[in-house]
Amino acid sequence: MELRCEGCAGCCVDWRPLAPEAAGSDRAGPRPPLDDVYDLVPLTRDEAVGFLDRGLGDVMTPRLFEPAESDDRVRIDGVDLAAAGDRPVFVVGLRKPPKPVAPIGTEEARWLDACVFLDPLTLQCRIHDDDAYPRTCSTYPGHNLALDAETGCERVEAAGGGERLLDDEPPADLPAPAFGPQALGSTVFAYPDPDDLGGTVARLRDGDATADDRARFVGAAAGSRPGSLSVDRDRMADARTRAREADSWAGRAIREWRERTEADGVAVDLDADARERLVRELEDDAGAPGTPGWE
Repeated sequence: MELRCEGCAGCCVDWRPLAPEAAGSDRAGPRPPLDDVYDLVPLTRDEAVGFLDRGLGDVMTPRLFEPAESDDRVRIDGVDLAAAGDRPVFVVGLRKPPKPVAPIGTEEARWLDACVFLDPLTLQCRIHDDDAYPRTCSTYPGHNLALDAETGCERVEAAGGGERLLDDEPPADLPAPAFGPQALGSTVFAYPDPDDLGGTVARLRDGDATADDRARFVGAAAGSRPGSLSVDRDRMADARTRAREADSWAGRAIREWRERTEADGVAVDLDADARERLVRELEDDAGAPGTPGWE
């Protein structure tokens, strides 16, 4: 598998305002997500704990699912959720605030939902060379290739973004996919206290989740035991507190970007110099890691 990623960011931004036909192309499996976040990156339990340990508990958000036909289900806030018994199942991923980006050679920057760690100027991941870089990102699009499914690289190529997928042979050491029987307690979790989620589920569905809403699920993921539905209550409580109280450069940048954004896909009303100054102010000067450049 060989990719040409320079100037692309096709797997890091919400493609739908640029190409409406991409709607639904990021959905896998028979369980529609409750939220509308595009291409959410599922994190492993250990990755979620790693972000907490770095003070980055505010970069994570949960995803709940509508049930497939044969699934257990639980109803909260008038919504049927996929469940394991009476426990809603969920994953935890990275948040995607709106940012002023110009991916795949577009002529002008637009407000597009983008990964919290994407530098809008270099279109590189700020943690690419870090131990925190998620497994899902480092192996993409390996699972797509193994399943003969369309990749974001191919969507970029079809949109006139140049040659991106240089070698379509999936890696020999590809890890198990994020979803499957082995994922329980590792990437797919079950929330242990469904009666506590009144109001939370509706806010997650509507894109209005609070820091406490997100922290509830981050805590449950961090307290989970791989291969099991059991949750260590002490670890869960500690992780929830750390996630709720996190105040990282990334979390602050998310708030700032959301205050400044216009409608999805709208051209950014800033010239190149002003856009650069804004990115530097909100991210780099606030403590964001730099990006390495392209070889």
